[in-house]
Amino acid sequence: MTSAAEGARAVVPAEPVAVPHLGETAPLRRRSRGSVVRRALLAADVMGIVAAFLLTELLFGSNGPVDRIDLRNEYILFFASLPCWIVGAKLYRLYDHDEERADHTTLEDLVGVFHLVTTGTWLVFVVVVLGGLAEPEISKVVGFWGLCIACVTAARAWARALTRRSAAYLQNTVVVGAGDVGQLVARKLRFHGEYGINLVGFVDDEPRERRPELADLPVLGGPGELPSLVRRLGVDRVVVAFSRGSHEETVALVRTLKGLDVQVDIVPRLFEAVGPHVKMHAVESLPLVGLPTAKRFPASRAIKRGADLVGALLGLVAAAPFMAYAAWRIRRESPGPILFRQERIGQGMQPFTFLKFRTMRCDVDTSVHREYIKQTMSAAAAPNANGLYKLDRDDAVTPFGRFLRKTSLDELPQLWNVVRGDMSLVGPRPCLDYEMEEFAPHHFERFLVPAGVTGLWQVTARAHATFGEALDMDVSYARGWSLGLDLWLLLRTPLHILRRGATT
Repeated sequence: MTSAAEGARAVVPAEPVAVPHLGETAPLRRRSRGSVVRRALLAADVMGIVAAFLLTELLFGSNGPVDRIDLRNEYILFFASLPCWIVGAKLYRLYDHDEERADHTTLEDLVGVFHLVTTGTWLVFVVVVLGGLAEPEISKVVGFWGLCIACVTAARAWARALTRRSAAYLQNTVVVGAGDVGQLVARKLRFHGEYGINLVGFVDDEPRERRPELADLPVLGGPGELPSLVRRLGVDRVVVAFSRGSHEETVALVRTLKGLDVQVDIVPRLFEAVGPHVKMHAVESLPLVGLPTAKRFPASRAIKRGADLVGALLGLVAAAPFMAYAAWRIRRESPGPILFRQERIGQGMQPFTFLKFRTMRCDVDTSVHREYIKQTMSAAAAPNANGLYKLDRDDAVTPFGRFLRKTSLDELPQLWNVVRGDMSLVGPRPCLDYEMEEFAPHHFERFLVPAGVTGLWQVTARAHATFGEALDMDVSYARGWSLGLDLWLLLRTPLHILRRGATT
């Protein structure tokens, strides 16, 4: 599982790199993020596998008399197999994603690590047994398998936490296109320090006026100057957003970049309709983006409901001592009820009573929030001074309420909503009735699934997104939800809370 340190120690993007004058000496090429992370992950894999082997020997040992020759052969065979483990990790592409994807985490390596360790363990077992090289005990084999998954995953999380402290982890990034979409991408990259992106500037022949929070980012030149800018500024990543150049010019530009050892990301034309977990396939080598179908296995919703019940009940039992303490603190700090109750809209647009721990005084004017929702529907809405799209009500929040909000523990009573069937553990944010006044027609698709305690918006963006963008993420989840996506979001939620708490 991903270490909390990965998020807590995320690198905050540096100030934009100054553009050198023509004729200046080109900067030396920095060691790339990919090479740094690959070396760290390779070392982590070796350490994790060796640690699992030594722990297995320590914990399981041998049930019979120890034969020194057999033990020596066991060690020789293990260390001789290490290169095969590294080759296997490479085949599973466990060293490739950090350079390609700005948001890649150790959690997303877990399936690959599981497959690698499972395949590697049983292949070694079969070869050893069939070759008569040794007689391994099944208990030791199973023990090594479990310890190896845990040790390799922990070592990878630790390695990433170390590399993210390094200046080499930062990727100098240029956005091609300074229109609405290009500036949207730039804003998202700038305010997610955990991505390790140093935003250098825009490339565009006809840039639009920049948003206030991006006013300090320069327009470096036109697309024709991009290859020279990549060389002069040591650019590691180029994001191709929409510009006013023709399709042919954009394709030619991307082909030019392919020979410059730079990561190229392309914003798809219909990005509003494309979710984060779409699949790529091809027809005669023509790549197609496959949008997930709304069809589900008949048992999927029943499994989701069963998992919600079990998870919510276990959560309520585990959190009971803290919830009792929270009730005492809330009542002690300000008069009023312990729980905040509010009518929200759930699946099928059915209203239900939403529960949270009360974090504010009881005399707060709710009309301010209604007006703020209207202001943040547009993608052009400007964030607060801290870069967040979050209504600042510090004057109305109690001291303990501030702690509850920072840690998201004010949402614990929603587990009772899950038990009652009003909500799910994962789903769109439960909305207020007046928020629907700002919905576009497609936003009502979010009511196809139950509202959730956590979800795509909460994990990937939270207060860094406008209200309109949050609604689009809710729709994206509703269109493509699956049990696998729910599990991924549940596993990401604790990391996100720890990361937000460490940076608040």
